[in-house]
Amino acid sequence: MPKKKSPTSFEDSLAELEQLVTQLEQGDISLEESLKSFERGVNLTRTCQKALQEAEQKVQILLEKNGTQSLEPFADE
Repeated sequence: MPKKKSPTSFEDSLAELEQLVTQLEQGDISLEESLKSFERGVNLTRTCQKALQEAEQKVQILLEKNGTQSLEPFADE
């Protein structure tokens, strides 16, 4: 089974994670597939956590710049 590409957005990662949780909760897959799904879920969770931390840092930067609230565009990564 080829490795899946990582989703490019937070929303895609979260949607895939929700699907994995539903699949695992149903219990209709083998132990091996459950372990693969669990591993993928851990990776997706880390991806989502990183995206949320980055978003939080950007908000903090916006709110703390020169002691005033100002909005600036972000460079796309």
